[in-house]
Amino acid sequence: MYVVPSMRGRGVARTLLRALERHGRDLGYAVARLDTGPKQGNARGLYESEGYREIPDFNGNPVAVFWGEKPLNP
Repeated sequence: MYVVPSMRGRGVARTLLRALERHGRDLGYAVARLDTGPKQGNARGLYESEGYREIPDFNGNPVAVFWGEKPLNP
């Protein structure tokens, strides 16, 4: 997910993440997984603050530096 610099710090990324999680729940998914690269410095903090826990590389993304997972309990 990308938020333009002029909109950062306003909760846009958090709002988008929560909407994606809701949609995943609506589709019947039990778990959300994500990764992020070294250029997204604040992303890991956002994800961890939203309950994502670090997991081993699940997708082989060669540029990722963090892989996270979160249960999508109703």
